[in-house]
Amino acid sequence: MVIGRHPAMAALKSGQTINKVFVQAGSNSDAIAEIVTRAKQKGIIVSQVPKTKLDQLSNNQNHQGVVLTVSPFEYATIDDLFARAAKRNEDPLFLILDGIEDPHNLGSILRTADAAGIHGIIIPKRRAVQLTSTVAKTSTGAIEYVPVARVTNLVQTVKQLKERGVWVFGTDMKGQDFRKWSAKGPTAMVIGNEGKGISPLLKKECDEMLTIPMVGHVQSLNASVAASLLMYQAFSSRGE
Repeated sequence: MVIGRHPAMAALKSGQTINKVFVQAGSNSDAIAEIVTRAKQKGIIVSQVPKTKLDQLSNNQNHQGVVLTVSPFEYATIDDLFARAAKRNEDPLFLILDGIEDPHNLGSILRTADAAGIHGIIIPKRRAVQLTSTVAKTSTGAIEYVPVARVTNLVQTVKQLKERGVWVFGTDMKGQDFRKWSAKGPTAMVIGNEGKGISPLLKKECDEMLTIPMVGHVQSLNASVAASLLMYQAFSSRGE
């Protein structure tokens, strides 16, 4: 399911395979009308249904009067991520998520990754959130534009990235001030689990560690906020 107006329009624009569009009967919204028009132009079935049906399809999420049923989100490969960077004539810039569990965090990270020009995100297959309808809705459509590669072993994947010339930066309380960091050249950033941080084995594979200085009483940041700070520092240091 793709839930909400912005995610629905992004899915329609992206060319993703859409099975059916459900909209709330009697809606006078211009945004809904635009979604219906675009869907019909693509030959997609549009069903006018009561709000209770949308509540059921969306598991009582805030659907804003529209729900799309789509084919499952396709995961990319590591080669796909490199190819995306090459197509843009840019050095690879990847984000590695070590065990992110909250779908809202992943959705927010996808949204920022799209804005900051990240070529792809790498997540593990197990013990981490996958691409779901909640992730899609939180990303407000960015899930359609930022490829996500799902791998069996993050440690082995990082080793392979390093063999291909990628410099890998982790996050830790001790490390280089991220504000002085430059992400020029092939780069990957690692963001750890919301509670445990980066796993010890993966941390050992990082080339350098970055820290986000804090002066407040709460000495930790939400995973999506920390990821956003690093992504925009990378974006800024590349002079984009």
